[in-house]
Amino acid sequence: MGKIRMATAADTKAILDIYAPYIEHTNVTFEYVVPTEAEFAGRIEEILEKYPYLVYEEDGVIGGYAYAHQFMVRAASQWGAELSVYLAPAFQKKGLGKAFYRALMDILRLQNVEKVYGCIEATNRASYVLHTSLGFVETAVFPRCAFKHGKWLGLMWLEKPMVERREPLPFQKVWDVDEKKIAEILEKRSQEVRS
Repeated sequence: MGKIRMATAADTKAILDIYAPYIEHTNVTFEYVVPTEAEFAGRIEEILEKYPYLVYEEDGVIGGYAYAHQFMVRAASQWGAELSVYLAPAFQKKGLGKAFYRALMDILRLQNVEKVYGCIEATNRASYVLHTSLGFVETAVFPRCAFKHGKWLGLMWLEKPMVERREPLPFQKVWDVDEKKIAEILEKRSQEVRS
């Protein structure tokens, strides 16, 4: 059985190996050029300063990764987080995407995040189904806002309120959250992944 855990710098190459085909062969991401390993390590490190960055490891193989980051860069938006998930082909259709998202949302609740967002290519049916099955609702579509692989693409935003307070509680960095609670979340969500 595999497990979901926090990513480390040592996972960078394996994570980038999963991401690169999405850049080169799909419209899931709007990036054109695969980042260098050093550049990608910097992205992971920057996210981990405040937010969870998770990997799924089974028999020494990283099968997917997921992370959260601040929805918008301004201080007033710190209670919203955008989620992303990428899976290696051999690890798709096993419930891993849902397990990742549930783990992220569980941790983000402990960080006092109020709302989560997904940003997908507008015709990405699999991602749309994943999001809506977890309670996300479509909030905006931007048609023809990107061009990749010879065609115009649309962008869709989905959102899910996790809690609604009159005034938010202070945002907590992921490393300020009780490690034991995070470990319990990761253990619980790991058990949702089918072999």
